[in-house]
Amino acid sequence: MSDAEPVTAAAPNEMRDPLVRAELKRASVWFGLAIGLALVVLLIQPLMLIFAGLVFAAMLDGGERLLGRVLPAPRSWRVFIVLVAAIAFIAGVFYMTGMQIAAQWAQLQDTLQVQGTRFVAWLAGLGVMPAKSDLTSFGHQLVGSVGKLTGYLGTAFGVVSSAILIVMIGLFVALEPKLYQRGVAWLVPTRSRAQAAITLDRMAWTLRRLMAGRLAGMVFEGVLTWIALSLGGVPMALLLGILTGLLAFIPNIGAFVAGVLMVAVGFSAGVDTGLWAIGTYFAVQTFDGYVMLPYVARKTVDMPPAITLGAQIVMGSLLGFMGLLLADSITAMIKVALERGSEREEEKAAISPLPGGERVG
Repeated sequence: MSDAEPVTAAAPNEMRDPLVRAELKRASVWFGLAIGLALVVLLIQPLMLIFAGLVFAAMLDGGERLLGRVLPAPRSWRVFIVLVAAIAFIAGVFYMTGMQIAAQWAQLQDTLQVQGTRFVAWLAGLGVMPAKSDLTSFGHQLVGSVGKLTGYLGTAFGVVSSAILIVMIGLFVALEPKLYQRGVAWLVPTRSRAQAAITLDRMAWTLRRLMAGRLAGMVFEGVLTWIALSLGGVPMALLLGILTGLLAFIPNIGAFVAGVLMVAVGFSAGVDTGLWAIGTYFAVQTFDGYVMLPYVARKTVDMPPAITLGAQIVMGSLLGFMGLLLADSITAMIKVALERGSEREEEKAAISPLPGGERVG
């Protein structure tokens, strides 16, 4: 019999071994990160709807704060007043101009179809565009590929149900923002909750300012386009003004689409009106780009146009129309998070001990 003492230390393959526990903990972190990324990819469309609801909540919250300066009522009542006022304004505009908009919409569809056919035929005659049959086949393939990304919005039911979800999420968050802020704080480690609260407050402030500037730009571009096109005798001036204002919600790309519509409708009535439409487009965009946007950016959020356009291209390709619509808002939130992270690093560096034992600041 051997007199050797029995082994009491943990074996390398046992959970009690510190090395095994440390490696398992490290592996669980990477495994959880992979699962989280997979869930984001699988649930990206519902997440986009939730973020759209937060954007709508920022609009309601901004209106409620403005109303609170003149109306000392409970927050829930102010949010309800803002929501009802917005719905009444939209319904009133379409009611007062409903017949005119409906007639102009049908006319716009016919005009764009005729102008598009003429433009394609002109390019085909120059040898720039392929034959009509090849172009039609290419168009079907393109629409089919885009439809895979935005199939959930491809029907009227999908649009209506998505809009209802966005409004309900925004309304609930706008009524009790602190409740949901505490819910997010519970998901953050205790030592980081104070910093997370600061970051969330800045994100909310940035989103409110961004949406305020966006709404102001929409109203400005829509009204100015309507007045200028009416003075030049361009057909469907009211509808084009409304579409320009709505498309202004999408920076860069929305302005380009509005310009194409204006020019197509303008040249359908003659060369003079077409040239007037071109002049109107450049005048509105120049004034908006050099006067309105810089002023709004100083008062709200200064977003570099190149970064915004790049984000729209990437998110529009990956997520379809919703990604294009929310690209600048998502980019603004990422910018706030990065800026806050940089500030925290500077704060840590400012209070870090020096080699001599002293502290900076």
